[in-house]
Amino acid sequence: MNHSAPLSSRTLSQPSPGRRLVLTTAQLRDRGMTTADVNERCRPGGPWQRLLPGVYLLRPGPPSPEERLHAALLYTARPPSPRTAPLVPAQPGSAEPAAPRPCADALITGLAALALHGLTCAPPLPSLDTIDVLVPRLRRLRSTGCVRIVRTTVLPEPVFVAGVPVAAVPRALADAVAELTDAEAVRGLLTEAVRRGRCEPRAVVEELTAARLLDRPHVIDAVDTLVAEGRTIAENRLYRMVFENGLPDPLWNVALRLPGGPDLGAVDAYWPDQAVAVELDTRPLLRGAEAGRSEQARRRERLERLGVTVVHVTPRGLRDAMEQQATLVRTALMAANDRDPAAYVVVRPR
Repeated sequence: MNHSAPLSSRTLSQPSPGRRLVLTTAQLRDRGMTTADVNERCRPGGPWQRLLPGVYLLRPGPPSPEERLHAALLYTARPPSPRTAPLVPAQPGSAEPAAPRPCADALITGLAALALHGLTCAPPLPSLDTIDVLVPRLRRLRSTGCVRIVRTTVLPEPVFVAGVPVAAVPRALADAVAELTDAEAVRGLLTEAVRRGRCEPRAVVEELTAARLLDRPHVIDAVDTLVAEGRTIAENRLYRMVFENGLPDPLWNVALRLPGGPDLGAVDAYWPDQAVAVELDTRPLLRGAEAGRSEQARRRERLERLGVTVVHVTPRGLRDAMEQQATLVRTALMAANDRDPAAYVVVRPR
């Protein structure tokens, strides 16, 4: 791999001499280098260069994307204990000694993380001037060089992409959106993440809410698009669940009401002979959503008092456990013969 080649999961997973060319002051000291030795090699025109405070690239020329990522993690990682630090073995046949592996107490986030996750709407790593790194709030670090420090009260569990500790997609989206003012770019990132199944809208909205980004008009507009996208995907999964699991055909997207009485609300699928309804929960956690959830609960209780069984499913359940969701619906349909007949309700297209 040359030093300007785009970074990918495949190149990251290959044995990388580039990573072994990025070392910290402590690692160089362990190899017998003095401060004077390092300064001499990092002089203008010298064979080495200083990438970040206490982090050096042991060759001239621009650093590769992988070297920049590795340098950012070395700069932000806590110094490992000599007794407990895990070692990265040297390549077979190499005289290079093993180097301490940086601990996952700092995560790549923002646009760099989204590029590593494979989102095509994120700029490619070589084009990024800044790498966002998520660290605990009390760490004494400052943004410098190519590294922008993003602080968090609780560091989330890392997702490892080809060995690189990365923030999960929802958190990486929130950290990226915090720095973006282009409405089209924000909308593209959010919708691609949901469309490609990298996360659910609810998880994204939770992170945007925690980051206090929902008071920005261009973010709210993007979330509206995200919710519509998520709704369409969830409905398609519901159709697949019914057809691929051999369930009888329901009436899709209908509204129920009592004869001559009030509306009972809308459901996503309804089997009138068995009085079984399926309701998708695709509402994000926006302001006022709590009132919406209370209204949904009241509607569900009203239907169940009339003898209608309501099966509540979520987009995540349909994505990760479709057969289990189908079993719940099938069980409700089979149990219809053991229940008292439901009240007669009028079914109308929604």
